[in-house]
Amino acid sequence: MFGLSDLFALIISAFIILPVVIFLREAGYLIISGIFGVRNPRLTIGSGPRLLKIGMFDLRKYYHVYSWFSYDSLKRESRFAYISIYAGPILINLTLAVTLNALIANGMLQEYKTFWERLIFYAFYYVLFDTIPMITLNGKPNNGMIIYEMLRYGKRVDYNTEPIIPATSDVEEQYHEEMKEIEKVMEENRKETEE
Repeated sequence: MFGLSDLFALIISAFIILPVVIFLREAGYLIISGIFGVRNPRLTIGSGPRLLKIGMFDLRKYYHVYSWFSYDSLKRESRFAYISIYAGPILINLTLAVTLNALIANGMLQEYKTFWERLIFYAFYYVLFDTIPMITLNGKPNNGMIIYEMLRYGKRVDYNTEPIIPATSDVEEQYHEEMKEIEKVMEENRKETEE
């Protein structure tokens, strides 16, 4: 039976654990791409209007699940570089989950064991769905599919012309266009309510 303690656990999972796992997943791209000399990296958390932008971190107003990493170019492009970048989220969540699991198995982190076990669950969840090669709902390959295609064919073969990791410059331009549209709609709504 779903009780008050389950509701509290759900809130903790949705608004603390899941955002941390998602941030670390996206940071996996950032960390690995830094090794290969990425230019103009950006880690965007959430969607909608910008709340805060500090250096390469861009925090948006709405839900954290829609988060992404972007960059303009790599200094050292190669098949190995792209495979490594797409493996970054898998590796960071796998490392997190295995490390926390080992700590719990060795009697550490016992005070908040349930919290850490949920974090391990979500980390493995993302590892699973990032690793198994598949095409997502929007027709784009997941990281596992990209890695598979890069290993097998040396390139993406999904015939999708959009980049999986968008260019930061393009993302910024799109953001400003979306904000202009939102402001236009808000202005129209304001005028309608005044009449």
